[in-house]
Amino acid sequence: MNHIPSKRSAQGGVTLIELLVGITVGLLTIAVAMGALMVSRGVSGTVSDATEIQQQAAYAFRVIGQQLRQAGSVKLKLSAAKMIEDNLPALPGEAVAFETDYSDGTNTFVLSTDTLSGLDTPSSTEYKLTTGFRNYTEPLYTAAVPQSVQRNCIGAGETPVLVQSAFVLFVDPIDPNRRELRCQGNAEIPQPIIRNVANFQVRYLMQSAADTGNPNLRYVDAATVGAPGSPGWAQVFAVEVCLVLYGNEAIDLPAGSTYTDCDGATPVNMTTLGAPRNRRMHLVFRNIYQLRSQGLSG
Repeated sequence: MNHIPSKRSAQGGVTLIELLVGITVGLLTIAVAMGALMVSRGVSGTVSDATEIQQQAAYAFRVIGQQLRQAGSVKLKLSAAKMIEDNLPALPGEAVAFETDYSDGTNTFVLSTDTLSGLDTPSSTEYKLTTGFRNYTEPLYTAAVPQSVQRNCIGAGETPVLVQSAFVLFVDPIDPNRRELRCQGNAEIPQPIIRNVANFQVRYLMQSAADTGNPNLRYVDAATVGAPGSPGWAQVFAVEVCLVLYGNEAIDLPAGSTYTDCDGATPVNMTTLGAPRNRRMHLVFRNIYQLRSQGLSG
């Protein structure tokens, strides 16, 4: 009787060393992926920070610019309206006229003093930059009675004769990390416009020697122009506004990383600043606005 040997089933496996090598390779792959993810997140956070800062600056300059471009604006009186009102023909030189200083018995608007004013170092109850222009009503197609379309920095302005906006950098005395650009419109409660404001500076382009036929413009601060309401403000024809904004994300900055402040000369070390500005992105924004009606008061 012949004996047929039985076939044993083939079995395979890995040794302990092979298992350890596989785990090590897997951990290295995860580490590389995590590193790439962190770098990607850091880059994404920095880009988002820069985008948010630029959006805030654009909004602030839009609000400030709207008020500065309107500063000193007055009501235009057309000869046609005058002829209808008086039933008389317009005299030579009266084709266009302006209502400048005005009072409704309670409120007043004085072109030479209410157009513009500023303070270099305002107190807690004062404002760095104040603008104003004449408010008035006009007929609107959908309105039964004439209405005002003039608005101050917070969207109000239907009633007062003077539409006024006052801007200041607010630092919360309880929480110094809270730094906002605020605006007060007329007598309303000041409202924040943007946050994370490191600096807010204003310079003025003042014209002198206009009566010589060779006028010149020079940059000056508010103290050089004079106290609010002084005649020097009628000689200011443009305003330069500088804002320094900072982000929310802490970034890996090399030691000694600096930016140049609003004065154009002072370096600011972003790695030695206190919280919350330490190791944050800082961007400096600057814009110049011409006062379109200031020549009337000058």
